[in-house]
Amino acid sequence: MEDIAKEYFSCGDRERAAFEAGIKLGTIYHQFIGAPISLRNAASLEKAIEEGCRVQPFVESCRVRIDREKIRAKRSEYKYTTLSPSMLDVELTIRYRRVRLTARLKWIDELRYPLMFIERIEEID
Repeated sequence: MEDIAKEYFSCGDRERAAFEAGIKLGTIYHQFIGAPISLRNAASLEKAIEEGCRVQPFVESCRVRIDREKIRAKRSEYKYTTLSPSMLDVELTIRYRRVRLTARLKWIDELRYPLMFIERIEEID
């Protein structure tokens, strides 16, 4: 994919790939945390998040998993709850020029925090 905005970025390809991943993960987090969720709609919410992410520039793949056990534990009398950070596990792969970067958004129990981090970064031919 051609990068029509390249002239505005004063960074290398690795940094740009990391920037793109951070934008996507931040968007997922802030757009969907708090969404109503039940066991019935968890799969469709996963798919909606994935598809929304995949249409963005430089996204090679996006996988979203919502922890069903945490939905069961939190659901109310009305059989739903809201999506919380601890339920979400996202793996995102960005391809920017000759860089492939895999980033995650995942709840880390030891930190008690939904961490966004770079899992892998590689140069490709």
